Amino acid sequence: MGRLFAVHLEGRVYSCKHCRTHLALCEDIVSKSFQSRHGKAYLFSKVVNVSLGEKEDRNMLTGIHTVADIFCVGCGSIVGWTYETAHEKSQKYKEGKSVIERFKVSGPDGSNYWVSREAHISGSDADDV
Repeated sequence: MGRLFAVHLEGRVYSCKHCRTHLALCEDIVSKSFQSRHGKAYLFSKVVNVSLGEKEDRNMLTGIHTVADIFCVGCGSIVGWTYETAHEKSQKYKEGKSVIERFKVSGPDGSNYWVSREAHISGSDADDV
């Protein structure tokens, strides 16, 4: 395996809570109203330092979407997913955007989000942006 060259972001950054690799900027948040199986999740217009998993169709709260899990390139932990295709016309705005699960990252102020027992829900996205 070759040497890892990670992108270093300037500004208010979300980073992997395990290895501190930069993942996204606050200014690239499209929505904070998304949900994952583990609680809060944010939709970003752009993410960096991630690798894509296999594409698969998933039945989510807003219908079937073709998604690929995204992994931190620093430590390999799964941090969210990216939308490849939205099958519902009203969900097309998600295509090409990525969701990062809040409990997988450190916030711009260095804070971590801890999952409560009540946060486990079915589905993986939110209806409103």
